[in-house]
This record gives sequence, structure tokens and C-alpha cells, in this order.
Amino acid sequence: MPYAPREGAKLPSPAHPRPTVRRRKVGGELRRLREAAGVKAEEAAERIGGDKSKISRQENGRQGISKLEMEALLDLYRVEDPKVRTALITMAREGRRKGWWAQYGDVLPVGFQERLAIESDAVRILAFQPLLVPGLLQTKSYAEVLIRGVEKDASEADRETLMAVRMSRQEILKGDDAPQYVCVLDEAVLRREIGGPKVMAEQLEQLLEISNPPRLTIQVIPFSEGWHAGLDGPFSVYTYPDPMDLDVVNLDYLDGALYLEEDGPVGRYQLAFDEIRAAAPSHRKSMDLITQAVREFKKRI
Repeated sequence: MPYAPREGAKLPSPAHPRPTVRRRKVGGELRRLREAAGVKAEEAAERIGGDKSKISRQENGRQGISKLEMEALLDLYRVEDPKVRTALITMAREGRRKGWWAQYGDVLPVGFQERLAIESDAVRILAFQPLLVPGLLQTKSYAEVLIRGVEKDASEADRETLMAVRMSRQEILKGDDAPQYVCVLDEAVLRREIGGPKVMAEQLEQLLEISNPPRLTIQVIPFSEGWHAGLDGPFSVYTYPDPMDLDVVNLDYLDGALYLEEDGPVGRYQLAFDEIRAAAPSHRKSMDLITQAVREFKKRI
């Protein structure tokens, strides 16, 4: 997706930012608990010294909630289960936490900041990409070609910032708490020449180096497979550790991204990913496909 807002693009007001996944989940759970307890929004607002609109913003995930406010509302809603109380208080605190990308807020559109928040909290990421190497796996040279191609009107300083974000973003795949990452590529990704044979050889060699199942798995669907369930376009599915969290599907489009959280659509994309992965050969055979592509690019350097 583009990394800078297009001219005329309508972005959320800073006063009412797009809710993060955690804030939406906390807010939805608070609404459910309030309604189950038969408490009106006006009563809840009075308990925390606010107004009805504040409760509405909190329940929609557009405003954070402090620990004292959370405890007061949970008391009002007669929630006594210590596990539920602790989980909601923790999620509310995490929802207020600023991510590493906040320092780039003047360059990154709000929607892409939400994408980074979604990635940073996930314990498993399933990704299908039919055209390009996903951002989390790109080399600096490969990423630079894409960013310069997309952000033709950006200043050099802004492009450098976007490069820094792209590289920093990849840190989530490192360390003991890295999410499981399963990526299926169409063979077109290996053949589409981005930046010339040297850039491609370097990029594909990096895929060979980092693919290490089950923690980070890369598979490739060959052209010979013909039709498969991923031909409608790229998508990612994010899974979270807390059972109260919702899985999320990300779909990119030209000027932004769409996030799906409802069980039905998410389930269909999870099923589609299973079908896509089943259409791909084994990890070893996929590595053979990448190795062959590397050899072909190296012959042309």
C-alpha cells in the first residue's frame, strides 16, 4: 500500500483517531458488560465523571480508558471475575501504549500506523502475496526501489524515513517473542524483476536464508499449479495471544487498507489461506524454486 496519504485523501481526525484492535476489543467488551448489567450509558458516564459521548467513544475504541475508570465501570457492571478484570485492565493499558512508529507520525498515514499496531501484537501472521515480496521480508535495496516508485512526489528526507520504518518494521520477526510467520508467494514474485537482476538475486537469497520452519516459513506456488485460491489478491491474517482478542484480516488497496474482524469473513480468509498453502509444494521444493530463480538472475549480473 502507499506509505503517504494521497492528495485529497480523507484521514481520521487527530481528535478521534482510528481505534486500534485492542481498543476496539476493550470497548466492545465494555459495551457488552454494560448492556448485560442493564446500565445506561448516562449512568456509566456519571460513574467516571464524564458524559454519554465519552462512554460512546470508549466503547467504539476511539478513546482510551484509564485504570481507575476501568475499575469503576467494572464495579458498576458487577464484574467480579479477577481474570476478566485483569485482562481488560491490561488490554486497556496496552491500547494506550505508543508504538515505536509514533516518532514517524508526521510522515505515516494513520491507517498504516494501525497496520503496524496490528502486526506488533500478533503471535501468528499468515500472509499471501502474488506479486511482491512482503514488506516484512524485503531487503533494503528491494524496498528502496518500491518506495521510490510509489512515492515519486515525496521529498528525499521522507523517502529515507519510509525506508527506516520499513527496516524497523522487520524487527518484529526477530527475538524470542517473534510471531510465527507463514508466507506463501506466487512464483510471479520470484520472476517480477524489481530493481534489476542484482537486486533480485540479493532479495531471493535473503528469503532462502531467513526461511526457517516452523517459526518463519516461506512457500511458493509454481506457475504450473494453474488456478489457486489466492488469485483474487494479497491478504494477511493476524492472530493474537489473548482469547479476548479478535483475529484480523488485512486487505490493501490503492489508497489505504481494509481490516476485517467479523468471524465470518475472517474464517473465510483463514480457509482460503489453508487452501493456498495446500496448493504450494513443500518447504524444501519451494526453496528449490527460489534457488533456481537466484541462479537465473546471477547469470545476468
